[in-house]
Amino acid sequence: MAAAGSTQGNRPPRRAAARWWTPPANAASLSGWPLLPLRAFIGGTFLFAGLQKLANPTFWNAASPSGIKAQLEASARVSPVHAILSHLISLSTPIGVSIAIAEIAVALGLLVGLWTRLAAVGGALLSLTLFLTVSFHSSPYYTGADIVFFFAWLPFIIAGAGGVLSLDALLAARAPAPVGERTIDRRKALVGTAALGLVGAGAVVGISRLVGGAKLPAGGAVADPATPATTAPATTAPATTTPAAGGGSTPAGKAIAEASAVPVGGSLGFTDPQSGDPGLIIQHTEGQFVAFNAVCPHAGCTVGYAQNAKLIVCPCHGSEFNPETGGLVRGPAPHGLSSIPIAESSGGELFVDG
Repeated sequence: MAAAGSTQGNRPPRRAAARWWTPPANAASLSGWPLLPLRAFIGGTFLFAGLQKLANPTFWNAASPSGIKAQLEASARVSPVHAILSHLISLSTPIGVSIAIAEIAVALGLLVGLWTRLAAVGGALLSLTLFLTVSFHSSPYYTGADIVFFFAWLPFIIAGAGGVLSLDALLAARAPAPVGERTIDRRKALVGTAALGLVGAGAVVGISRLVGGAKLPAGGAVADPATPATTAPATTAPATTTPAAGGGSTPAGKAIAEASAVPVGGSLGFTDPQSGDPGLIIQHTEGQFVAFNAVCPHAGCTVGYAQNAKLIVCPCHGSEFNPETGGLVRGPAPHGLSSIPIAESSGGELFVDG
């Protein structure tokens, strides 16, 4: 018994049972370094997105089809939370500023590794909000980036920066510093990071204003794409002008504009009286008008006519449509634009929905 007892007494101490929630000693290196490329990409992307909004004057232009007001109006038509968004359109500018500042804040938090989990929660909420308002109807769903960004934030909510190249790790390492040694306070680090972000954002906005921003062409048109696509065969019947019903001088439908307001070869935006959606009129040649519902079927953004390229273009995701038929030229839109009946009266007025 003594021998057995001595043998048992010489055994190494029993190791504590492993628990699934207990991270290994090198958990930081296991999670931090592999996540570093994703951290740099997401942080850089959100930083660029926030600065781009602040520096782009068309984003704040209520008449721009790519502006925050137009995007909110488009989202209010197709979003599952449209009942909420419809009441926020009048607040489009402060909402846009808030989104831009939030994108810069979460990007800086992730890039420098300061309160990384909190920054990741904010980034995930931003991505989820943009998914529900902007890209909810992207088809297939994986063509919308917001849902992908939402899930890309989750590893940082779980693991933080992983202790790699982060202020969080530096602050934790210096917490038990000897008496008299200078330490880094989290509040000081936060204030310094915020100040750096404000100075950088201000510099970007100032430079963009000095250089000059893009101006929206007249008639609601958008800038020509760099490499115009070849127009595909027509898939939708064109909505050309028709004579007045019964030979009278006034066509059926509702008057929306003077024909002279649409330049030959140009376009004019209007609100469709029947649906309330934005519409687009194009006069290809003298007296030949076509009209389309200007809501892009991909994510609800308002399209515009690129006159030089002779394409209808969505400014949000790059879909292109045939300006004569509304047919789809290039996605990601799943189909072409809906045509709207249009007619010119003998008095030179344009009537739609006749």
